[in-house]
Amino acid sequence: MRLFALSALVMTAFAANSLLNRAALGAGLIEALPFALIRVASGALMLILLARAFGPRGAPFRAGRAHLLPALWLTLYLVGFSVAYLALDAGIGALVLFATVQVTMLAGATLAGDRPSPRRLAGAALALAGLAALLLPGSDAIPSVWAALTMGAAGLGWGLYSLAGRSARDPLGATACNFILATPLVALACLPAGLGNVTAGGVGLALLSGAVTSGLGYALWYRILPELGAARAAVAQLTVPVIAIAAGALLLDETLSPGAIAASVLVLAGVALAILPPRQR
Repeated sequence: MRLFALSALVMTAFAANSLLNRAALGAGLIEALPFALIRVASGALMLILLARAFGPRGAPFRAGRAHLLPALWLTLYLVGFSVAYLALDAGIGALVLFATVQVTMLAGATLAGDRPSPRRLAGAALALAGLAALLLPGSDAIPSVWAALTMGAAGLGWGLYSLAGRSARDPLGATACNFILATPLVALACLPAGLGNVTAGGVGLALLSGAVTSGLGYALWYRILPELGAARAAVAQLTVPVIAIAAGALLLDETLSPGAIAASVLVLAGVALAILPPRQR
């Protein structure tokens, strides 16, 4: 029950990132890139404090070249995630994000020499079919194709970031270093357009997303991941789009079209087929 409760808390935090981003941008409380900048900076600060308090004692804590590429992928995720929510609902955005993450990680494992089973390939194909249904011309599932493509880029960034972190000896310290390096990169992305409209409410939502649902959420995720196991962890993440869709309808007054529901079923079924372990005899 303890592990179940902690897992549910983490998945809720992941879904809350979508809700907080959409709530801030949808109401015009803040621009997309300033939201991403405040999120990564506050997340970096929270992760530094956590790494200092709970990381391995005596371990060096400095951002180096090894963290640069993961920081680039993290920047792609953060910027694409925020920009996409200018047009996407919270639930649909989470659906596109996590489907793309799973396909990216499956492709990365294949390129690394792993041979995916036919069932995993079939699941990936089904998930891609669901995404294609979202993007078809004239589809009523999403209001903007470019926003879905931008969220797909964010999913690519998060998938590559996750693949890069598989060999981290100190996941919490490595994540803090990645956030530190990503902060100036996101700041550079803000330069062309400037900060634009920034309100106290928007800053508050960005701080909540960065320090709590990203910083604390990621830290708790790393803590329970060894107990949860890779297979159950992957399955648990399938609940994030479902939570975001339900919460978006309840809290943000978002509506789902029949096309979006059908595409969601295809994507979730495909991802489940790709990542669920085979039945053990």
